[in-house]
Amino acid sequence: MNNIPISNKIPELDIAIKAAQEASNVILEIYQKDYNTYTKTDNSPVTDADLKSNKIINEILSNTKYSILSEEDIDDQSRLSKDMIWIVDPLDGTSDFIDKTGEFTVMIALIQNKKPILGVIAWPTEKILFVAQKNCGAFRYSNDKWDKILVTKIDELPKCRTVGSRHHLSEKEKKFIKKIGIEDFTSIGSSLKVGKISSGQAEAYITTTNKMKEWDTAASYCIVSEAGGKMTDMLGNDLTYNNKNVHHQNGILVTNGLIHDKIVEEFKKLE
Repeated sequence: MNNIPISNKIPELDIAIKAAQEASNVILEIYQKDYNTYTKTDNSPVTDADLKSNKIINEILSNTKYSILSEEDIDDQSRLSKDMIWIVDPLDGTSDFIDKTGEFTVMIALIQNKKPILGVIAWPTEKILFVAQKNCGAFRYSNDKWDKILVTKIDELPKCRTVGSRHHLSEKEKKFIKKIGIEDFTSIGSSLKVGKISSGQAEAYITTTNKMKEWDTAASYCIVSEAGGKMTDMLGNDLTYNNKNVHHQNGILVTNGLIHDKIVEEFKKLE
């Protein structure tokens, strides 16, 4: 697991991988038995798995002394004065966890000067990891080995495979995807959508919601960027992290990079 083929890896990479792995193991244990589900103040669900994963990740990452912004902790905003922080989603895809689809992940990113420099996504049910370090490429760990991953070179929208949310796909998004001529659409849970694009198994992920938060995208941003793809908001603006307001205001667009500007142009015509 630690033999990822990155020659100049930063020590935080192994720490993030360890945290994601240990959190995954606990999530999987809970997944296979009875557990409690609670409703948060914003009406979103949270389970024992979210909370235990969060506890383990906090324990491991706290050895680095960086602040941690996590979906499951109160944000005291002292992080705003720091150059380096962790951003964590201890269980991305809680609804998929509850629905037993298997499509949920653990997401850990290290942010430096508002940009992700390290991203780790663990997929517990499949024992797969997606990992990237800035300027070092993106890698997937499966079947006991690491493989370098890259986005596709498809540049025609009708030939693109699009992935979208199973739980949150809006009518606006459905219409827009149809309007730009994309017919191949698959619903998939959590950050696995970005994992597919980064691995060359899809070309685009389009969401117009303003409900996405920094922990939903930080790890993915680093991975897809290092795989040769691109992540912005739907208007083509670059994303930054460790902001006071953790919501992404204008949706999220993730692509293989080659079709990115075309989709942004089409979207701006709607606005």
